[in-house]
Amino acid sequence: MNWSLFFPELFFFAGGMIFLFMSMAKQSNPRRDYITALTLAVIGVVVCLASVRQEGLLFFQAYRVDLFSQVFKVLLSIGFFLIISICSNLNGVADRYHPEFYLLLFVCTLAMMLLVSSVHILTIYVALELSSYSLYVLVALRRDENIGLEASLKYFLVGIFASAVMIFGVALLYSTAKATYVSDMVRVLPGMLDSPAVVIGLLLTLCGFFFKLAVFPFHFWAPDVYQGAANQATAYIATASKVAGVAILIRMVAVSGDGSIYLVHVLVTLAIVSMTVGNLAAIVQKDFKRLLAYSTVAHAGYVLIGILSMNSAGYMSAIFYVTALLFMKFTVFLVVVEVADDGRNLEVSHLAGLYRRSPLLAMALMVSIFSLAGIPPTIGFTGKFLVFIAALEKGYLTLVLIAMINVVISLYYYLLILRAAYLLEPEESQAGIQLSMPTKLLTGALVVVMVVFGIYPHHLIELTKAAARVLG
Repeated sequence: MNWSLFFPELFFFAGGMIFLFMSMAKQSNPRRDYITALTLAVIGVVVCLASVRQEGLLFFQAYRVDLFSQVFKVLLSIGFFLIISICSNLNGVADRYHPEFYLLLFVCTLAMMLLVSSVHILTIYVALELSSYSLYVLVALRRDENIGLEASLKYFLVGIFASAVMIFGVALLYSTAKATYVSDMVRVLPGMLDSPAVVIGLLLTLCGFFFKLAVFPFHFWAPDVYQGAANQATAYIATASKVAGVAILIRMVAVSGDGSIYLVHVLVTLAIVSMTVGNLAAIVQKDFKRLLAYSTVAHAGYVLIGILSMNSAGYMSAIFYVTALLFMKFTVFLVVVEVADDGRNLEVSHLAGLYRRSPLLAMALMVSIFSLAGIPPTIGFTGKFLVFIAALEKGYLTLVLIAMINVVISLYYYLLILRAAYLLEPEESQAGIQLSMPTKLLTGALVVVMVVFGIYPHHLIELTKAAARVLG
């Protein structure tokens, strides 16, 4: 077996082991933990970039290394690095739990890398569960133990329900298709999609990934978990975990070929309801992280529009969109972490006067919010444009019109955020926010990425096209 194909996973496993041993130290040293994690995160990005062109099969062909999986591993490593970069001020987690916090981040990232390369239904299930259980514990590490444990318990209960539904769907698929490898399912399932058992089995199997993406009706955990977790943990759930969820959802939907009409109808319904419920619920939110949670539900609906097109153009648009979400959502959470430097939860009103306290953060917030809303010339606009074009090519005009109406609805609460940052004055005078030079450089780089890839998306589009073509 060619172990070089497994280098990214081995590296993150080694990183997790390092923090496992560091967690056994008698004295806590948050600065040492942060520097170690940041150094390993940078090396992790380099390792994943060096492995991007590798191809092959491992572990009795249950594990596929191809451009599709490697692109997502690069995105996961970048997401991991970005999250670690905002952990220098990890006040939401007690000092003694910092090594465990980084350990869980490493383990969860490793699990999601396993997930995007898994092509056997059981390895997919095990990888999904490993990533989910890591997140359950990560949420519980909040310094305010009551709110953290409550959110973690809700996350766990919804998660095990989705897991039970998924494993029942897996059993149905196996009993009808007699296949456990995705490659075998690709050959068998398209000809069996008229069978209700196959369609129901595939839909129930997809429920596990809908939970990961916070698609309706598996979204109920999101507001409470986003609010209850430490800010950095919430940022990780909102960015990196969504990347892995989209990857495996695309791979499983691609199994159905052109798809069953029943499967398409269900996906269309879930997309419409997720967009509408997410946007309408976000309008009334006062807590900033709860608002972002409902925004995530809405964006899951947009991603589904690309996936349900069930062709290379649709899969490409979904990959591009989740890449855009990684940078857009992280930039918003960077602002949250810097404004709430004591680890508290922010309300939208707490952003009042941000343009005066930190013009750079206010500008980054404005660009990321415009991008989330799909306003040109940002990467978010390009992502929505690609998703809508893929759907129109398949004849889903009504779906695109509903999605555009939802985009207009989302403008309302996104503009409320910018209104607070730029037009409202705080009730009490507040000191300016002092940013370190690395934070300033990172913030500036994120703004540049969101604008440049909005104006010149060609190279990113070509990369996502190449990754989507791997699925056939």
